[in-house]
Amino acid sequence: MTSKLTTTNHSRDIAGLKYVYPVISRRSGGLSIGINFNTNNACNWRCIYCQVPNLTVGVAPPMDFELLERELRFFLDYVLNGSFYHDFQVDKINRVIKDIAISGNGEPTSLKGFDRAVSLIGDIATELGVFPVSRFVLITNGSLVHRAEVQRGLKKLNEYGGEVWFKFDSATEEGRQLINHAGQSCQLSLQNLMLSAELCHTKLQTCVVDYDSGGLPLSERVALLNMLKKINKSVRLKEVLLYTLARPSFQPESVKLEKLSAEILNEFADQIRQLGFTVSVSN
Repeated sequence: MTSKLTTTNHSRDIAGLKYVYPVISRRSGGLSIGINFNTNNACNWRCIYCQVPNLTVGVAPPMDFELLERELRFFLDYVLNGSFYHDFQVDKINRVIKDIAISGNGEPTSLKGFDRAVSLIGDIATELGVFPVSRFVLITNGSLVHRAEVQRGLKKLNEYGGEVWFKFDSATEEGRQLINHAGQSCQLSLQNLMLSAELCHTKLQTCVVDYDSGGLPLSERVALLNMLKKINKSVRLKEVLLYTLARPSFQPESVKLEKLSAEILNEFADQIRQLGFTVSVSN
């Protein structure tokens, strides 16, 4: 018997495939078909809220492009013409493909041949009628946008009407080290964000958590708001995806993590809206 798809069940192997997996996504608002480039559970960051087990530092392994094509064609046909919704007990309200999302178990832009993979997914989804009705999404920490291959991929994503969800959890160096264990500075990340917004429709994705009963520190709140003020003046970016924990972390810090209350999350969202941004909240 297959598992019931819910917002708390994001197993990458739930469909028995290597690269393709379905989830019911809070941020997408329904069925999202995920594409996992990082099948080795490797990432260049280590976010303390990450739900990937046995996470290691590294890059995506070589892609089997023929297998990716077979899996994606099979799975899209399964959803569009087969018994997928029945087999996975998907509620009727979620029986539509909201997006195809390049996400998975690490930083997807670390894949060698990233631009080729974007083109392959876009071509197949367009041929089968999924695009442009559904969205094409890249979920990334944005740390490699300065690379030519990644930029080619973003341009291709833009050709399919896609969008980038660019992670920016903290605008302080201390916060980035604590939350993301990121080796890239805020300034370099901001430069990559500006570049991403020039190449493709980009949304800022911010996860805020309660670490060690500290709530949302005023210093973090002020720093992020100040950064957004700068962005508002110079970057074509007007949307923020604000969310908190939904599933348990598999990182050592998990015992110190709690989701932020809806009250704090919504209050912060209102402050961001006052700067002129559209804000979506998932709690």
